[in-house]
Amino acid sequence: MDLKEEFEKASETVMNLSERPSNEELLKLYSFYKQGTEGDVSGKRPGMINLKGRAKYDAWAKLEGMHAQEAQKNYVELVANLLGK
Repeated sequence: MDLKEEFEKASETVMNLSERPSNEELLKLYSFYKQGTEGDVSGKRPGMINLKGRAKYDAWAKLEGMHAQEAQKNYVELVANLLGK
């Protein structure tokens, strides 16, 4: 199975985890997924009132410059770790 297939499988698997990941893990999943599918963050940073949107934006922005394949690999590894809990 190539990385793209593993990534797609992991993104389906994450929806059916038996236990909800922590907020930190959810932000990592989000940022790796977005970097792996869309590349560097774009658009304006959400305002102070939108705490959730701001946290997601900041987590994604930290990965700026990371190649899509590396982000997808990190996503697959994180999902595997969450399954092993």
